[in-house]
Amino acid sequence: MLGLGASEVVLIVGVLLLFFGAKQLPDLARGLGKGIRKFKDATGDIKNTIDKSIND
Repeated sequence: MLGLGASEVVLIVGVLLLFFGAKQLPDLARGLGKGIRKFKDATGDIKNTIDKSIND
């Protein structure tokens, strides 16, 4: 996963737990997932628009 080892992932999760707490972490991850999904959809739409313009 992005060149990170197990110890680095555990450290990152631990720091996130310290900053946000166990109750807010699922909401944070859910929001991050939605943001990434919207970004991928937007880039796909832009790519399709460019491809359509090139083909026309």
